[in-house]
Amino acid sequence: MSIRTRTTPLTVVALAAGLALAAVTPALAGTTASAARPAAVSTAQGDPRNVTQRVTDFYGAYIDAVWDNEDPAAAADAKALRDFYLSASARKKVTAWEKKNHADGILFAQNVPVKWKVTYTGSGMGHATSRVTLTWSDGKHPEVTRIDVQSDLTTRKITDLKPAK
Repeated sequence: MSIRTRTTPLTVVALAAGLALAAVTPALAGTTASAARPAAVSTAQGDPRNVTQRVTDFYGAYIDAVWDNEDPAAAADAKALRDFYLSASARKKVTAWEKKNHADGILFAQNVPVKWKVTYTGSGMGHATSRVTLTWSDGKHPEVTRIDVQSDLTTRKITDLKPAK
């Protein structure tokens, strides 16, 4: 028997085992194969000097913290993020809105979005404005809301948030 004849069955068995493991691993992890795949963009970058990037960083981290509400550190994380990214006056406005509306004053909602996007919309008079688009469901016609976020160009702090019209 030649070496080639003996290695072919071993190659087939190894290949089949690898394919079976690849098919079973997402199920064992509690995810589907499509959920286990990385997003279309596999790298990310940022610039701490860019105020729109900072709004993006804030909303990404804030939504992660609020989404993980069963984690004991989540509430402290969300508060720390507010303290770091928002100016004192913006925090006061958010707190007042929350008391009046009994909802989250960063998301302007009682629940947490499944997706978010931030877009630069303009600047002037020492401020930049970004539009945050929050997507609340998956599917063909997901519910979407938008928030206009104003940031100070010098301090890079968020100075105002309001639902977009």
